[in-house]
Amino acid sequence: MGRANPGVVVLFLSLGGFAFAVLQSMVAPALPDIAAQLHTSSADVSWVVTAYLLAAAVLTPVLGRLGDIAGKRRVLIIVVAVLAVGTLLAAAATTLPVLIFARAVQGTAGAILPLSVGIVRDELPPERVNVSVGLLSAITGIGGGLGIVIAGPIVDHLSWQWLFWLPLLLVVVALAGVVLGVPESPVKDRDSHLDLPGAATLSVTLVALLLAITKGPEWGWVAGPTLALLALAAVALVGFVMVEQRTTSPLVNLPLLAKRNVWATDLVGLIFGFAMFGMFILIPTLLELPAATGFGFGKTVTGAGLFLLPSTVMMLALGPVSGLLADRFGARVPLLLGSVVTTVAFLIPAIAHDQAWQLMACGLLFGAGMGLVLAAMSSAIVAAVPADHTAEAMGVNAIARSIGGSAGTAVVAAVITAHTTTQGIPLDSAFTSGFWVCSIAAAVAIAAVLVISPRSAEGA
Repeated sequence: MGRANPGVVVLFLSLGGFAFAVLQSMVAPALPDIAAQLHTSSADVSWVVTAYLLAAAVLTPVLGRLGDIAGKRRVLIIVVAVLAVGTLLAAAATTLPVLIFARAVQGTAGAILPLSVGIVRDELPPERVNVSVGLLSAITGIGGGLGIVIAGPIVDHLSWQWLFWLPLLLVVVALAGVVLGVPESPVKDRDSHLDLPGAATLSVTLVALLLAITKGPEWGWVAGPTLALLALAAVALVGFVMVEQRTTSPLVNLPLLAKRNVWATDLVGLIFGFAMFGMFILIPTLLELPAATGFGFGKTVTGAGLFLLPSTVMMLALGPVSGLLADRFGARVPLLLGSVVTTVAFLIPAIAHDQAWQLMACGLLFGAGMGLVLAAMSSAIVAAVPADHTAEAMGVNAIARSIGGSAGTAVVAAVITAHTTTQGIPLDSAFTSGFWVCSIAAAVAIAAVLVISPRSAEGA
């Protein structure tokens, strides 16, 4: 297949990333309905989210590296096809085990963004890469935010199964678009092979770590299972490093990750994953608390979701702008702007959150910050690594965001739990503390951004 129209390529790649992000987030608000209809507990139904995150974290680096070796378009077609199968299975599921399995299958699609960024880098003219990467990243962020917004209306007017039927249509269109409109990237690491021992040890590390982080609040942070998983993660991580140092074709190029611009960008990704999932808990929970508490707003799930709609608009608007800024000034400028704006976003409700405008301002600024940072992270990675390692490096950045998201969910949930009444109702101080935690985390991202060289370049 010859070179296709760049706009068409970006369009179809965007559809796949958007569908994955929507499926990632839109299930969370519907978990109580799913638990009720499948006659299961809230603890058990949480595996619907956990299975998705685990599969995405484990398979993203493997499939990203496979794309660098065997061809990004070829692997992307397989990944989107598997996403379609998993989404169909989830829509038809009538039992919790089937739904959990289907969500794990869907998690395979975590590799869509790394593979898409690699294709954009290979196929588009250099002057269009940063803007296109910014658009891809922004649309992925929008999908995550929009999933939270539309989940309530879908469940209220249709059923939870439509959380999968509707995205399935989008996945099918994306699959057809990739097959027909996206050419195979000519850049491949032809001299390498897939590092299976590295994939195995990394998988054990990530599964153990994410399970400990995700289930720690439920099991107890010093409970036997939690500590055992953390110990297993530490041992497996040591084993992974040893394997990668001894193989000629590593799954993850450790010297590449040790570059200042790469590890600092991954740290920013971890922090913003933390902040994003922290916000997805704090604002809807506060909005849905009864007004009788004196600080809640008494909104429905649908009404609370609408408060996050401005965030998605800001992400869409600022993503391409971030690409333009990265083109002109380097990725550090939009990364720094986004980190500062996000810090201020959480600072507003940390100081006061008794008025709706304060939460709206938080959402608007957060969306602006995320739009700038998500796009700039991709630009920073693209500028810092060789072309035949793009999907691999982007996959590691995606892992960082997944770990950050799991940590953000666990930490913010623990903060809220620590500030509740005897009836289990969160206190006002729970939200004050939660917003402060997220604001401080975003401030740490500012320090990480300052580590990045002003003009990202391969080798930095």
